[in-house]
Amino acid sequence: MKSLNTLLKFFKDRSGATVIEYCLIAGVISIAIVGGASAIGTNTNSSFNAVQAGFDAAP
Repeated sequence: MKSLNTLLKFFKDRSGATVIEYCLIAGVISIAIVGGASAIGTNTNSSFNAVQAGFDAAP
């Protein structure tokens, strides 16, 4: 009977679910940051290449 009560307490406990939710949110935010940084890096690289091409074309 004691093991049944322990098992029921385990299934009613929701504190672990909160930790998992926070980890999932942190993961999604991390993916968004990495994606945004990659896009910014690509745009910055393109801008510098355009500036360099302008200097190379100058007399």
